[in-house]
Amino acid sequence: MTEVVAIPAPAPRIVLVQALLKGDRSELAVELATEAGVDEVVPWAAQRCVVRWTPERAAKHLDRWRAAAVAASKQSRRAWWPTVCPLASTAEVSARLAAAQLPVVLHEAGTGSLSSVVLPESGEIVLVVGPEGGITDTELAAFGTPPYRLGSNVFRGSSAGAFATAALSTKIGR
Repeated sequence: MTEVVAIPAPAPRIVLVQALLKGDRSELAVELATEAGVDEVVPWAAQRCVVRWTPERAAKHLDRWRAAAVAASKQSRRAWWPTVCPLASTAEVSARLAAAQLPVVLHEAGTGSLSSVVLPESGEIVLVVGPEGGITDTELAAFGTPPYRLGSNVFRGSSAGAFATAALSTKIGR
């Protein structure tokens, strides 16, 4: 006999806004963040991204991100798989941060520590990870929220989202 168990959706939701990265690093970022427990992934075309998704190839790139999320979800036996959204502009990321219960922008100049944030019980935690060249001052100003650091180390764009998601997931009790 097979038992069916209803597992409620995770709360609060962790949304990773991931800047586009070179080579297969974007797919690696999605895979690692999925294994760490992210609930949604939003690709972002930051100013310093070397990679650009042309309109005719955007669907192919998005399919690769979604395939990485599905494979990682299966491997980690997740009940809820993350959604991978279409490519977002900086204005769309700013709006998403403004609506978040907890907006988190990771940046090397951040003065607050991610470990010190007070987590909401519901809603969305929106976590922004920039490209290898970093988030520009213009983008930081547009986001309108003070940046945070993960610690004394600066992580690569492909791993920062996973480390931050893992840290937040631990604090949430996932």
